[in-house]
Amino acid sequence: MVASIKQIAPKEANQWVGEKYLGTTHKYLGVGTLPKRKLAKDWKKLHTDITYEEYIKLLDLLYKGNTYEEKTVSSELLNLYPDHRHKLDLNKIYEWLGELNGWAELDILCQGSFSAEEVLERWSEWKKFLIKLNKDKDIRRRRASLVLLCKSVRGSDDIRLSELAFKNIKNVQNEKDILITKAVSWLLRNLIKYHKKEVEDYLKENEDKLPKIALRETRRKLLTGRK
Repeated sequence: MVASIKQIAPKEANQWVGEKYLGTTHKYLGVGTLPKRKLAKDWKKLHTDITYEEYIKLLDLLYKGNTYEEKTVSSELLNLYPDHRHKLDLNKIYEWLGELNGWAELDILCQGSFSAEEVLERWSEWKKFLIKLNKDKDIRRRRASLVLLCKSVRGSDDIRLSELAFKNIKNVQNEKDILITKAVSWLLRNLIKYHKKEVEDYLKENEDKLPKIALRETRRKLLTGRK
């Protein structure tokens, strides 16, 4: 897989894109999202019978790689094997988060893979895990405690998801780092779909505590319905 990534990489890449836009300190090879997704899908076609143990070993290798592309292709592969993902030890996510930096690497892992159905099927495990991330000293894991809930609260009106989302937001809403402030905004905006009144009330009650960007973007979404 690593050799395949390098084969599709352009001869030259603008490291500024990786550092300043994607926020990564890892080497940026300049491979776009669509080529990476195609690479992952093509790889799956050739490895439909990969065992769970082999799959985890591959993801471990890629997440520990030294390029942005290895880490993000790994997250694409995480999306493509739902049977293996459903029985994933959540501690692996904790471990992999420690190998990532910058909003893009974190969000590609956290935002796309785990649906409301998956989370609710193992709710006791996920609830404990997300609370653990929310209290972690590592800002990457605190961001993950919010972003991992975005797809779920957008996909289900289950009160368990929304209650935990508001709780996790409240615990970090005083932080000033953009990794947190933007994630707070993102999760609040996703909550609007099924919990508009609760979001409106939360903004009123926490107006002086929430990040200004979260207030501004969430109010705009409430008013216009647009992102």
